[in-house]
Amino acid sequence: MILTDSEKEALLLEMSLIMKYQPPYNILLKDEVHYSYIKITNEKNPRLVVTREIKKDGTAYFGPYTSKYSAEKTKELLQKIYPLCHCSGKKGRPCFYYHLGMCIGPCAREVSQQEYQAQIKRIKHFFHAGHSAVRRVLEERRDLAASEWQFERAQEVQEWIEALEQVTEKQKVVIKDREDRDVIDFVHDAGVLSIQIFFVRNGAIVGRSAQILEQVEEMDGVVEAYVQSFYEHPNHLLPKELLVSAEIDARKLAEELGVKVKTPKRGEKRAVLQLVQENACSALRAHFKMLDYEYEEGNPKGELAEKKVA
Repeated sequence: MILTDSEKEALLLEMSLIMKYQPPYNILLKDEVHYSYIKITNEKNPRLVVTREIKKDGTAYFGPYTSKYSAEKTKELLQKIYPLCHCSGKKGRPCFYYHLGMCIGPCAREVSQQEYQAQIKRIKHFFHAGHSAVRRVLEERRDLAASEWQFERAQEVQEWIEALEQVTEKQKVVIKDREDRDVIDFVHDAGVLSIQIFFVRNGAIVGRSAQILEQVEEMDGVVEAYVQSFYEHPNHLLPKELLVSAEIDARKLAEELGVKVKTPKRGEKRAVLQLVQENACSALRAHFKMLDYEYEEGNPKGELAEKKVA
């Protein structure tokens, strides 16, 4: 048992401990979604793998993906376009994937670190520079193959282009600068706190984390503490920038997390922040409805106070 001086301090401590230890029988603050990431291993023969666990092992992680299927399909596409090692790497004879063009070939030849690094650079470009740039490269490959009468090769590359479209079709670009950032907002009413964190990667919303906390009467510092606890979890990647509403202490978060924290005033970033707020409101309404609160007009238990994004 840990004694604290106030209910607020107890709540903040509980948030931190649950985020850190993830107790199996306490669902408060635990993610309902297990996010998937694509990882480039730092082995002698680097590989692409899909994982739900982030380790501080010096490797590159890309995500999060709320669907493991999407992560697997993206990895499969990258293995075709920019293959890394797809086998044990033991030399002797080419592996099955080498014949399919999905393995760089340490099983058949000596692959230099320079060659690996060049391929890894292309993969990182895929994640950071946008899928449209990769599409243009593939279209050039397809057209070149067709001009040289390599029609089977042209058809294969066309299938890659179609696979790329399937992977990205649900990802609408909402911020044109295509930076990786998370967008955070909340709504608090009748002692219930609804917090939402949207994950924006390469300018597109790829997922979110939604949380409902009850019995939150005193709000001072609670949201900031929740955000800090969220990113202390080993499987939550901290992006280079956070966008938050004016009610959240941006300066405090920036100092604690060591990243840029901004409150947008206008434009597409503000629009995304408003979208996050709307989702937080919607989640809170759904929570009240689930608890059989009557929230007809004029009923204070279900009447959400309007919270403007400043």
